[in-house]
Amino acid sequence: MAYPAYLHAIGTAIPDHDIHQPFIDWARDRIDDPRAAKLFDRMAARSGIAHRWSVLARARDGGSPIMPGGFYAEGMPGTAARMALYADAAPALGLAAIDALRRQVALDGITHLVVASCTGFVAPGIDQIIAARLGLDPGVERLLIGFMGCYAAITALRSARHIVRSEPGARVLVLTVELSTLHLQDHNALEPLLAMLQFGDGAAAALVTSESGGFALGRPFATTLADSDGLIRWTITDHGFAMHLSGEVPARIAAGLADPAFAAAATGGRAPSAIDGWAVHAGGRSILDAVEHAFDLPPDALAASRGVLRDYGNMSSTTLMAVLARLLDGPPIQNGVALAFGPGLAAEGFGFASAR
Repeated sequence: MAYPAYLHAIGTAIPDHDIHQPFIDWARDRIDDPRAAKLFDRMAARSGIAHRWSVLARARDGGSPIMPGGFYAEGMPGTAARMALYADAAPALGLAAIDALRRQVALDGITHLVVASCTGFVAPGIDQIIAARLGLDPGVERLLIGFMGCYAAITALRSARHIVRSEPGARVLVLTVELSTLHLQDHNALEPLLAMLQFGDGAAAALVTSESGGFALGRPFATTLADSDGLIRWTITDHGFAMHLSGEVPARIAAGLADPAFAAAATGGRAPSAIDGWAVHAGGRSILDAVEHAFDLPPDALAASRGVLRDYGNMSSTTLMAVLARLLDGPPIQNGVALAFGPGLAAEGFGFASAR
């Protein structure tokens, strides 16, 4: 027998260091071609992002990480230095998100811990570090999801659903934590600078059980856009993780969603007109525009996604969790869809509805 699974609440944690405008100033000064510089200015103004937050410490006199005394002041640090910072900052931010969740729901009796993070590696893993700091029983089962990118929140919540549906007494703590700002790269070309313009840091924690409440998690789905595996990539280099986010991504998503078969697969077979709750990963304004136009959605359908993008930028796997958190605080939803795009180019998601 399969049991229902419910997402009860989501707590989020965001660093207090806003690096969005300092990054724009830094990137703008690196572009020598006047036409490219004007295009960067136009794209930054139209990005839909007002703030992006970083765990990186402020430089001397409160300056950004690229100023004297900052993490990037003396050039690009090696991957080892970045991972050392990740090992300290990722668990701390994750625990802050769990504290925010605990203020909404009781977290006693946790049986499983599912952690998603693609912006760092450490062993023992951050799942073990967090379990120990929370004082969880050593018998708690742990799952660490790494390097899947922006749709890793789907994978984490899908895994929690599978656990609860097979073990009705399970209480699954789900955590996403991403520190994208640890991976600034030494570029002066337009496309990588525009890619880096999107990303910020953040964490989110959720509780999934078989007890009714919050959102009922429906059947998951997944599909891949043909001949698109080179459009989104993470490459581990000697100087951090290099993100490649092709400028073709929004157009390819739009073209894919124009195909009825791909569109049906990307909504789990639901007709867009029947969906009254959209939790779309806020990967960028143009990606949200592509989804809105392809499905002919009303202007406010993606308000939660656009609000997260505006306030935090793209926090990789944490972004979708932040969107779901906003929807949990809103009106009841009868037929919702959570959808995220990532490396592959893959589209993954699940259905959800407010508990009755």
